[in-house]
Amino acid sequence: MVDPRKKEKPEVTAQMKKSVASKEALRIKARRENDHSLWFGLSIFGIVGWSVVIPTLIGIALGIWIDSRWPGRFSWTLMLLFGGLICGCLNAWYWIEHVSKND
Repeated sequence: MVDPRKKEKPEVTAQMKKSVASKEALRIKARRENDHSLWFGLSIFGIVGWSVVIPTLIGIALGIWIDSRWPGRFSWTLMLLFGGLICGCLNAWYWIEHVSKND
């Protein structure tokens, strides 16, 4: 049952349909063009760079701390540097895959 007091006004409905159609057309056009700007490339470059650098620096800092507290035969700094580098590279790979899937 439709309440006669809640009937939609035809001009509001037409205006809403026109607005939705124009937004949908813009989305379709953006997907079709798939043209990335310079800023997009620089942002991806920055994300990849920082996703490698931060785990590497954390590994180095943790390794220096462990080496200063408990000196041993092996250098924890070098081992954790490589561990952080590997984690960072895996993280960067994840981000590149994520961006590629969204294109």
